[in-house]
Amino acid sequence: MIIMGFLVFINLAIMLMIIFAFTPTISITPPNYTVAKPGCVDRCGNISIPYPFGMIENCYQSYGFFVTCDETSNQPKLFMQNTTLEITDISPDGHLKLLQFIAQECYAQNGIVDSYNNPWISLADFTVNNTANKFTVVGCDTYGFVYGGRVNRRIYTTGCTAMCDSVENLEKGPCMGLGCCQSSIPEDVRTVNISLGSYRNHTRVWGFNNCSYGFFAEESAFSFSPESLTNLMNVKKLPMVVDWAIGNATCEQAQMNFSSYACVSINSRCYNKTDNGDGYRCRCEDGYEGNPYLIHGCQDIDECVVPGLNNCKYGCKNMVGGFHCLCPKGYLGDGRKGGDGCSRGESLTLRLVAGTALGFIALLLLICCMYLELKRRSFNRNKQKFFLQNGGILLQEKLITRERSQDIVKIYSSSELQKATNDFHNNMIIGQGGFGTVYKGELPDNRIVAIKKSKRVDPNQIDQFINEVIILSQINHRNVVRLLGCCLETEIPLLVYEFIDNDTLSANIHNQAKARFLNWSMRLKIAAETAGVLSYLHSAASIPIIHRDVKSDNILLDHTFTAKVSDFGASRLVPLDQTQLSTMVQGTFGYLDPEYMQTNQLTEKSDVYSFGVVVLELLTGRKAISFDKPEAEKNLAHFFLSVLKQERLLQVLDDNIVSEGNMEQITEVAKLAQACLHVRGEDRPSMKEVAMELEGLRFGGKHSWARTEHNEEEMESLLGEGLNGFPYSDGNSSSVGFDSLRDHVILPISGGR
Repeated sequence: MIIMGFLVFINLAIMLMIIFAFTPTISITPPNYTVAKPGCVDRCGNISIPYPFGMIENCYQSYGFFVTCDETSNQPKLFMQNTTLEITDISPDGHLKLLQFIAQECYAQNGIVDSYNNPWISLADFTVNNTANKFTVVGCDTYGFVYGGRVNRRIYTTGCTAMCDSVENLEKGPCMGLGCCQSSIPEDVRTVNISLGSYRNHTRVWGFNNCSYGFFAEESAFSFSPESLTNLMNVKKLPMVVDWAIGNATCEQAQMNFSSYACVSINSRCYNKTDNGDGYRCRCEDGYEGNPYLIHGCQDIDECVVPGLNNCKYGCKNMVGGFHCLCPKGYLGDGRKGGDGCSRGESLTLRLVAGTALGFIALLLLICCMYLELKRRSFNRNKQKFFLQNGGILLQEKLITRERSQDIVKIYSSSELQKATNDFHNNMIIGQGGFGTVYKGELPDNRIVAIKKSKRVDPNQIDQFINEVIILSQINHRNVVRLLGCCLETEIPLLVYEFIDNDTLSANIHNQAKARFLNWSMRLKIAAETAGVLSYLHSAASIPIIHRDVKSDNILLDHTFTAKVSDFGASRLVPLDQTQLSTMVQGTFGYLDPEYMQTNQLTEKSDVYSFGVVVLELLTGRKAISFDKPEAEKNLAHFFLSVLKQERLLQVLDDNIVSEGNMEQITEVAKLAQACLHVRGEDRPSMKEVAMELEGLRFGGKHSWARTEHNEEEMESLLGEGLNGFPYSDGNSSSVGFDSLRDHVILPISGGR
């Protein structure tokens, strides 16, 4: 009888699997339910206005959800609060769509700006969706930036360049840089500002493209084609997706204050917004549908009426939150949610239940045994899988190709690094950046190390990970952070470095309390040591290396304030028979070589320019890009060169380094930085010359190199229109179209160009 019951159970299971496998997916038409509070308007034209949104007081949850309806035109339009931002859709699942203006910058044939606008949007309560939207730049001589603020007063900047020589070279399809480029923004963005610029003012492409365009909008709303160069002139706005949630607290915190808790429906539940901003949202329980923000908003779904929600063979009975399948007269059982489950006679039913129960227990034991065995095999497979996925074979091949022993870097196990970092606990975090997190760890031999862990798994970054291992394995220099090993058997690749205990150069010079301990001699020493490392990479390494991301954040200081250069993930090896490489532009705004940005040709002189900006930070205590400074002072390199031109050096020096007897040295270093910042790379000194000059200044002598003075036209090209758009406009162009919006497009706390 037990065997019979088990066989019956297996047959039923197979039937259920077949039924579910071949049941077609049917779209469900939701029942009619209330979306707004009683007595409140729930539509504006053809746009639904679900609570917590509303148009009058007591009809919306808070002021951030206040909307207005303009019914003066034939088609009513819905707007966010009392602004000109038009809403085209409000989704109960936490999204809405706003119409965002397109940035436009047009030029006359002589290269003079004919018209321009720089649209922006500032959200006080909501965040911009960073996955559904893309920043897009269209043009054949165009670069664009999108920048602004994030949650907790953080800032961001990103952008791209679109170039082409003729319309014939353009193709319809994805934006890949030819006439059109795209860029993403990070999470938690509340302010979007757009700025456009042109390298040659469209003078070479004016015949077929005299305007630059930029917009941050829903990716699916725009498809590039050659006609976009002219068609966008007639398109004023595109939709942008915005995420909304209730407040900035978690579900647990909100439930403690029941009077303001938003998930008030009896059959609703709360869930936290886990990405792109704070707050929480509400949804109806399974079997219910409606507006979970209203007291009686979640209504039971009648699965027996709505097509596709039940598969009962003989009949259906709706239940609160579900349904039951009925059996024919004379049969017993319940075929709830699949199969009829009906049988004739009580004894047969009892035998079937008993056999099914025993069969289920036997099957459960079998599944447990199989699960344990599969888990053991899966563990071993995953270690091999992650080894291959993280470039283990590629690393081995490169080490062999370069005749290096694998003993150069130690291969750590994942369990060793988990133990060293207390399972990567947040308390062990010592640094975070755009691509990963750095943890402090203690190895079994009591050594303190720094462990670099990427934020997410991206197969496209495996080459960068292997690149950093290969480059660091070839560098043996006292002023380079030493790579101790790596871990390849985890899903996310890990690098293990020596631990540098005095934070970054950036943290030391941009913190007033710490900067007081950095006198001039220490800053000169740091500059000389950093220059020595770059000179070694360019001239003394077996294969020349271009760092490509020299900045104060990538220079660490130990307890003796000795400089340690780090982060070689973007570096490139230069073949001995080449002096430059064609690459995609990569680096950090404020430090990027302008010649590299325009030509995509990476040379050793690109590191020289970035090092010049670091020297300016040591001299002035200012950041490379300062959004809180006046327009002329935002870009440190441009501002410093203009100060030297006006002979006002003393006014911008850091007060911590100015003292009797060192102004001659400071002046020489300022001139050296000026030489490093020439627009043309061939006019800059080499890093070897820079290192010799700094060493000479440190020890009382002076090395110099034969150079010719650069003409005024070259200097003005660094200070003039060609780069004033990086990343801000100079503000002298005429304004059309959007000046009238400056007093209106505010949501609802702040604004700007």
